[in-house]
Amino acid sequence: MTKVAEAMFAGARLDNVEHRRTHRAGTGRMHDERSELAALIELRKRLADGLARAGLNKTQLAARAELGRTTVQEAFQAGKPAPSAETVVALARVLRLPDQQLLDLRRVAVREIDLALGKDHGLGKPIAEWDPHDLEVHPAGVGSAAVPQRVLPGYVPRGHDRILADAALEAEQGNSQMLVLVGTSSTGKTRACWEAIQPLAPRGWRLWHPFDPTRADAALDDLERVGPRTVVWLNEAQHYLGNPQLGERIAAAVHTLLTHPKRRPVLVLGTLWPEYADQYTALPPAGSPDSHSRVRELLSGRTLTIPDTFGQDALRTAAVLAQAGDQLLADALTRAHAHGHITQDLAGAPELLRRYEHSTPTVKAVLQAAMDARRLGVGLHLPQAFLADAAIDYFSDRDYDELTDDWAEAAFADLARPVHGKQAPLRRTGARPRRRPPGGPASAPTPSSVTGPAFRLADYLEQHGRTTRLRLCPPASFWAAAHAHLTRPDDLGNLAIAAEQKHRLQWAHHLRLRAADAGHPHSLNYLARIWEAAGDTEGAETLYQRAAEAGDPSGLNDLAEQRREAGDPEGAEALYRRAADAGDADALFIVASRRKAAGDREGAEAFYRQAVDAGRPDALVDLASGFHEVGCPMLDQISGECS
Repeated sequence: MTKVAEAMFAGARLDNVEHRRTHRAGTGRMHDERSELAALIELRKRLADGLARAGLNKTQLAARAELGRTTVQEAFQAGKPAPSAETVVALARVLRLPDQQLLDLRRVAVREIDLALGKDHGLGKPIAEWDPHDLEVHPAGVGSAAVPQRVLPGYVPRGHDRILADAALEAEQGNSQMLVLVGTSSTGKTRACWEAIQPLAPRGWRLWHPFDPTRADAALDDLERVGPRTVVWLNEAQHYLGNPQLGERIAAAVHTLLTHPKRRPVLVLGTLWPEYADQYTALPPAGSPDSHSRVRELLSGRTLTIPDTFGQDALRTAAVLAQAGDQLLADALTRAHAHGHITQDLAGAPELLRRYEHSTPTVKAVLQAAMDARRLGVGLHLPQAFLADAAIDYFSDRDYDELTDDWAEAAFADLARPVHGKQAPLRRTGARPRRRPPGGPASAPTPSSVTGPAFRLADYLEQHGRTTRLRLCPPASFWAAAHAHLTRPDDLGNLAIAAEQKHRLQWAHHLRLRAADAGHPHSLNYLARIWEAAGDTEGAETLYQRAAEAGDPSGLNDLAEQRREAGDPEGAEALYRRAADAGDADALFIVASRRKAAGDREGAEAFYRQAVDAGRPDALVDLASGFHEVGCPMLDQISGECS
């Protein structure tokens, strides 16, 4: 006699077993002490009836269900183990039977076999035997393409962790507890729950995660079997409490679990997004049906909102862990320290990398163009027209031949889909409008502003591109698109320098011309030197002046020195003054020295102090020596104690 057959006979002898099982298989509640035998017989009867109606033999059924002949044969054969859930679903699909009803029957049968064999040690398994990733804690380590890893960074406690720890302590002391963490995507809710239950592991607590065949079905079927010293894990609790058919019944069952004296202590932990918490706890309008009354009562006083960002204390703790060798936290801090979205960055990184590595040729080409743009100095807001044109030469010949007319729209739509933490590989963005005081000039777009849609590359992918594409030179389409579409002075100037470093000298020259037209100071000086070398002194001086007004007066300083060496002190003085007016430290120092030599004490002092503020600390020496003759020590003069 097989063990399964022995179990069946043992199940028939369970005269005092209480069965309180809800059955959506059309059989109502099963109170029969022989429910295991009846459930398995009923399951096989329904399969046999379906087979007869389909007019198939078992060989044909096996072929259509893509199952082995032996597997199908044993599913129908008395005395054999109950078929697996996968087998039941495959057979139901071919025979056009309601798979949920068959799965309910199978679950009852398997459970009672385990009871008869003495295998029911309680729901779930010891906490120490769980991998946190199997409980839906987001992995943060990405590993390599060949050897993927699922690792966790060091844990940074925050304010809500104290409340979680108190709930776990209360449960350990015998008082059943429930707490649902409310927060947006990837804010650390599930990880916080995992850390909170670790002190319970050495005390023999178990953890049960209702999941199969669906979360709601598993919870409703087995909540009544939860025993003392069990953590009930309701991660993404909307799948349980928000189920349209079962949510209210699950809430009632959880309430019974928490309040039944013989079943304590238990700890129920869950997570919810804010929109779900608001939906379940809001009172319905007068006269409207109240579809979440039991859920609302259950959640009352049992929710805890966690922040989206790390505060200063948490950031300092994370920095300490990073300095101690936690590379995951160290990397996240480089990207997210300013805005504090550390957990979102950690959760999104693996999925962002997966999306990039497994993307279509069109998506990958756009991302690579964006990576190259950012690492070579283009600003955060990347124009869509630039990215689309830049991507062309990133395609292989075969991929280029297969492009459709709408490839760009499809690629940008795909890249805008978010991953964990509401991050997208390439999300649409825009510069904030400038705000001016009332009565001031109206804000108007400048020639250097971005026109059309713009996108921002995810920080993690930007960092990945800087590392993996460090020595690569972008193709010709990249430089051509930059020349055609980029308008911001700094973008053009930075790319001109990058093109020169990559020995793309013609592109460097043309990008500098575009940058100079847009008002980039270094490029204006570059162009001025070309004009000066060509003998157009007046044109060069005009360009030097424009560069000074744009923030780089060094060209005027150089031109003034040339005038001085050519025997034109008056012309040199005028240029030095123009450079000084633009804030050039060297020019300020020179003008101050000339004022000092001319006996203009007040004028010299003013220019010396400006030179110090502009970055010439050695001007203090000349400033002090200038007043030493009148008996005012340098330190007293600097401190303002000498009048």
